[in-house]
Amino acid sequence: SHSVRCGQSTKIHCSNVCGNTLNCGKHSCTQVCHAGKCSSCQLTVQQVCYCGSTFKEVLCGTKEEFSDGFGNFSCQNICGKKLNCGRHNCTQVCHPQPCQLCPRLPQVVYRCPCGQTPLSKLLELGCVERKICTDPIPSCGKTCGKPLSCGSYEFIHTCESLCHEGDCRPCSHTSNIYCRCGFKKKVTAITFMCDKRCNKKRSCGRHKCNEVCCVDTEHKCSLVCGRKLNCGLHRCEEPCHRGSCQTCWQTSFDELTCYCGESVIYPPVPCGTQPPECKKTCTRPHDCDHPVYHSCHSEEKCPPCTYLTQKWCMGKHELRSNIPCHLSDISCGLRCNQMLKCGMHKCKRICHKGECLIDEECKQPCIIPRLYCNHPCMAPCHPSSPCPTTSCSAISIATKLTDLQLGDSVEISRLITKKEMKQARLQCDEECLALQRNRRLAEALEIDDNSDPFNTRSSGPKYSDLLKEDARKDLKFVSDVEKEMRMLVEAVNKGKHAKKSHCYPPMNRDHRRIIHELAQVYGIESVSYDNEPKRNVVITAVK
Repeated sequence: SHSVRCGQSTKIHCSNVCGNTLNCGKHSCTQVCHAGKCSSCQLTVQQVCYCGSTFKEVLCGTKEEFSDGFGNFSCQNICGKKLNCGRHNCTQVCHPQPCQLCPRLPQVVYRCPCGQTPLSKLLELGCVERKICTDPIPSCGKTCGKPLSCGSYEFIHTCESLCHEGDCRPCSHTSNIYCRCGFKKKVTAITFMCDKRCNKKRSCGRHKCNEVCCVDTEHKCSLVCGRKLNCGLHRCEEPCHRGSCQTCWQTSFDELTCYCGESVIYPPVPCGTQPPECKKTCTRPHDCDHPVYHSCHSEEKCPPCTYLTQKWCMGKHELRSNIPCHLSDISCGLRCNQMLKCGMHKCKRICHKGECLIDEECKQPCIIPRLYCNHPCMAPCHPSSPCPTTSCSAISIATKLTDLQLGDSVEISRLITKKEMKQARLQCDEECLALQRNRRLAEALEIDDNSDPFNTRSSGPKYSDLLKEDARKDLKFVSDVEKEMRMLVEAVNKGKHAKKSHCYPPMNRDHRRIIHELAQVYGIESVSYDNEPKRNVVITAVK
């Protein structure tokens, strides 16, 4: 005991053994002074079944430990003890009470085997009186008539043999018999089991029953749980169950310390307990010699060193300052400019790690002047071979430009590559088809192109340059928005309602701006609602 301030909630412990009596009432607690109730007694006690043929061990102090004078439990086997007659054995399942009297004793048997005629009447007819249990029981000679296990509730089959001792013979009739689970039936004289497997969940809620022709109602799971306990080291050995497993009951009686040994947790230490926190500076060996600012820890790897240092970038272009110690690959953001293997060009990549070209060849254009015009070669880099003898494209272009000034037509496909032609060619759209149709109609009606009778030059939507740039970047989104607006306008113009609205899903600021600008082009009202990040746009078309 200690003297403490009134109201102090700190629990007081000593280093003595608890010694309180456990739940079994026989043994004492061996743990060091602790708070709360003592744990249950962990010693085992050997028990014997009622018939004395089976033994098992249980925890001391449990309900299973107590005996009723005949034994502790039933082994579910046949008892087999000698009856009071001394000639027959008990045929009951292992039971706690004394065995019954021999069922064949003369003072117990009063009727014939089938039970229809009293033995007193058979004695009057001249039958021999029984003296001991081994004497045969007189038969009345009538049909047995005992109900058999086959048949159904409506049609009960009975034994057709004459009055006899022992079990009745198998039934000679046939009937529609259901399997024990009631799923199938067939014409037979004996009970049978179907091949249907039970799909119901077991009591644990994790596994299926899978029993063939199952008649069980509780579906108890007989598997071991096997899930990891809260300690992360051991697994649950209880039968498979619902809910969380119990805490790991294993305990260590060794002291648990931090890495440096300053902080200690004294035994008993429950399994899974983490090392204690320590506020001392970490004493583990480090890769650098900079000052250590983190505390003692139980993890094997220390946090990265954040001491600010000076380091060269990967390309050795400049010495960078205020770089954390643990960073190694630093890019300065400048062009590499290292001379390539060809000896003619320099690397154009941003400051990088390793070699410039590992398994590749330089593909930059050759800058060696041509012999006759002094223009650069421009063929892919070829350090080990002479420049190819091709015509200079600069001279060809200059010649064609001169022809254009004189009024001649020029085929430019010969002056550019196929890739450049493919990139420069535009795909025809609906606007192109409309212009071609209007042009053919104007030619048929002999209308001058400059008169613009169909208002084709001024009827198209006027898109801003920013909107056009957005369409180039995200054509699918802009097309979907325009399609929705077009359908909304047509629905209002053709329908009965004076106006209709459409709500777009939440989107970023750039997409909302595109919708507002397209709404101005289509003459539609657009309003933004809600706050970020669920801000969205609602458009309304008025007839």
